[in-house]
Amino acid sequence: MASKFQGVDFYNIDTLLSEEERAIRDTVRSWVDENLMPVIGEAYVAGKFPKQLVPQMAELGLFGANLPEEYGCAGLNNVAYGLIMQELERGDSGLRSFVSVQGALVMYPIHAFGSDEQKQKWLPALQQGKAIGCFGLTEPDFGSNPGGMRARAVRDGGDYVLNGEKTWITSGTIADVALVWARAEDGIRGFLVERGTPGFSAKDIKGKMSLRASVTSSLSLQDTRVPARNMLPGVVGLKGPLSCLTQARYGIGWGAVGAAMACYVEALEYAKTRKQFDERPIASHQLIQEKFADMITEITKAQLLALHVGRLKDRGRADFAHISMLKRNNVKIALEVAREARDILGANGVADEYPIFRHMANLESVITYEGTHNIHTLIIGERVTGIPAYK
Repeated sequence: MASKFQGVDFYNIDTLLSEEERAIRDTVRSWVDENLMPVIGEAYVAGKFPKQLVPQMAELGLFGANLPEEYGCAGLNNVAYGLIMQELERGDSGLRSFVSVQGALVMYPIHAFGSDEQKQKWLPALQQGKAIGCFGLTEPDFGSNPGGMRARAVRDGGDYVLNGEKTWITSGTIADVALVWARAEDGIRGFLVERGTPGFSAKDIKGKMSLRASVTSSLSLQDTRVPARNMLPGVVGLKGPLSCLTQARYGIGWGAVGAAMACYVEALEYAKTRKQFDERPIASHQLIQEKFADMITEITKAQLLALHVGRLKDRGRADFAHISMLKRNNVKIALEVAREARDILGANGVADEYPIFRHMANLESVITYEGTHNIHTLIIGERVTGIPAYK
């Protein structure tokens, strides 16, 4: 049976995918339709993360899917990984965020910068969903400027003593391990802080109107003592956390396409059946068709951009500026598509019977986190002019 989302492939981009890539996409697409879609609306309204889906996602191999097979990961190429992110966010940005954090922000740095002991302890557990991780970089006063970080790590014998606050942390209160970035004597370092460590606490951030099906937390470290062996030995400085963000932003660029696809398809189905005035479907009206022409054009451009960056990444040719353009463009157009789709549905566009307003509200967070739209503008601007404009 053909998927209704085949109609979003205006340029027949499927022909540019390998058989394996399409099979992976279709597998995750079916899982989202059968397991996530029946529960996500209620979870969003209730403000609860559907944690019961974690074992199923682990069974599918979604955690760290593009990491090597050595630690149980799927070892997929980056296009297949991107397609996974697309399908997850077609369901909900909050679920894609959870998987992105688990893989790109926790498993990736442990694999890239961790000791053999850290890899053996954490990567299999995280891949199997037996452990959940979070990434502690953003602080109450420092988001877009991580160089202003106030969290400190002071060496004391065989330990480090950490003090500081982190905020807007996905999965913070359900995490078994937090990768916390703090300023040590030799520069910014990453520390694996385990749940239950004295002086370490997490609490949920309440009152969110976006990403409601995702756990968002603040972390507090007060004289938190962690063994020196819990420090990632392979990286010093902002290169560590920023390289993690590059990995996660890549997934976001694909995920945003999924959210746009969901809104487009919902609006198109609605417009074909909703009748007004002369009892003709509103899809027959010129203004509505203009909206659909604009939406499918932007989605198609976003699909092509994501695919090409994925191919570059698989060849080791994609750098952070390429991925900034991917994240900046695709989230922006996804939010615009969501807003146009909401307009097509009229008052029904704000009802929880339809997924559009949920996607639109979620994307208001996605356009801000892991580099705001404006920060990515400056990253691209510096690349093309050679002149940094951050200050």
